Amino acid sequence: MSEILTKSRARNVFYGGSIFFIGIFAAMTVHSHRYIVSTSTSEMELSEEVVLGKHVWERNSCINCHTLHGEGAYFAPEVGNVMTRWGVVDDPEGAYQILDGWMQSQPSGIEGRRQMPHFDLTEEETRGLAEFLRWADKNHTQDWPPNDAG
Repeated sequence: MSEILTKSRARNVFYGGSIFFIGIFAAMTVHSHRYIVSTSTSEMELSEEVVLGKHVWERNSCINCHTLHGEGAYFAPEVGNVMTRWGVVDDPEGAYQILDGWMQSQPSGIEGRRQMPHFDLTEEETRGLAEFLRWADKNHTQDWPPNDAG
């Protein structure tokens, strides 16, 4: 004997299935949020210097040449892990000095070579940019991008 799916049974299947999948969605959302907060945040606090550095990064369109954690242009080196590569990720003063020295030495003036433009940044802006790059370097990116040599 075959059972007929009546309107009330169909409605109950619809509502029951909807409630079940809404519950699944809510559980996955909570799990994802806990995972992101516990594994993908920076070890470094988001200070005013870091925020200033982010504004310097955006105002000068650094992402038009550099990548940051794999996002951006591929004209210039990846800077998401540059402070680790320079060995100053835990040294704010060293990070500032190396970044300032690097930026002051640009452009090289060699014809046909890719060059970084010279930006007239204040010491405060350069310190902020160094702090932003240190902050970005301390983000847990699950080993992304895979090229540590940048």
